[in-house]
This record gives sequence, C-alpha cells and structure tokens, in this order.
Amino acid sequence: MVPALQQTSWTFEEFVAGYLEDSRYELIDGELIDLDPTGSHEKVAGFVSRKLNVQIDQLDLPWFIPMNCLIKPLAPVTGLRPDVVVLDEAIVESQEPLWKRQPVITLGASVKLVVEVVSTNWQNDYARKVEEYEALEIPEFWIVDYLGLGGKRFIGSQKQPVLTIYELVDGEYVGQQFREDELLRSPLFPQLKLTAQQVFSSAGIG
Repeated sequence: MVPALQQTSWTFEEFVAGYLEDSRYELIDGELIDLDPTGSHEKVAGFVSRKLNVQIDQLDLPWFIPMNCLIKPLAPVTGLRPDVVVLDEAIVESQEPLWKRQPVITLGASVKLVVEVVSTNWQNDYARKVEEYEALEIPEFWIVDYLGLGGKRFIGSQKQPVLTIYELVDGEYVGQQFREDELLRSPLFPQLKLTAQQVFSSAGIG
C-alpha cells in the first residue's frame, strides 16, 4: 500500500515500502521529491543508456544497466534514483545485502557510473548529488543539462545546454564541461564517440 503523499517526513524503509517501484519519486533528507519527468527527459536518459549499453557490449564488460534502481547514500533518510546507472554485476550479486530482494544499491563499489538528466530540481543534481556520489566514491558521474537549467554558479551566465562529467580523483570529483559539438571524454568509456549536441538533440526539442 502506498502511503499518503501528505506525509511530510519519511524513513528510508517507509520510502522503499511505498515508492521503490515508482520512478517519479526519490527521497532526500526524509522529504519525498517529485522528479517531475517529462517525455524529453526520458528520451535523453534512454539515449544515453543505449549508447552506454553499446559500449558495455562491445567491450564485453561484466556490467549492466538496470531498468529500475535506488541508491542508498551515506545520508540515513535519503534514497536517490539515478536516470542511468552502470553496475558491476559481480559485486552486486556477491556483496549487495538487499539486491536479491529489492533493486537497492548500498555500496559505492557496485556502481561504475551514474547519469542524472537535469529537470526542475536542478539544485539537487548539481549540489546534493555531487556530494553524495562523491562520498560513495562512485568513479564517474554525468550531469546532462539539456535545457541549460542550472544556476550560473554551475554552468555560467549564458545558460546554454551543458554536459558535465565528474571523475573521482584522490577521493574528490573533478568536473569537465562539454557543449555543442565537443566530443565527450569519459574515463570509463574512452572509446565512446559521442558529442554533447548529440545527447542534447536526443530530447527532440526544436
């Protein structure tokens, strides 16, 4: 039974019981967050997932991209729902305590790459999630801001579409931004031939 949306504070266990299968919501500091996904948002996430799956297949890597996944970061009443996540199958199957019963990831070592496609809650993507994924020591994190929604502190004053790739270096994220026809440089997938504009165009806008 899904708890009432009027509830103002949630434990992680309550959130999992009520909304694990509902991709519209995630939990941050006990607050239920509506991710407000649009069709364009979903097209971008699907496009990125397809391109990464091709790389995984071509390189014959023991990784996979689940259709539904919740990441439990170090914060006790938070559950993040990435748009795309690449998981290490061996670690997930052998070390994740919840996986065989629920698609919940608790170990940063299980995650190779996370992708967040920016929507109206852009502050969470650029600030909170950078901190949480860094603390879990996830090696690579993409923020796909295909509408240029992020604040100027993060993407500059021109408010143009931008794709940021964070790489974990000595325990801290170092970010590089890509715009227009710039070729993405992914540490995890160095053979990836994909431009920022190709990702943005997948939204089907304009």
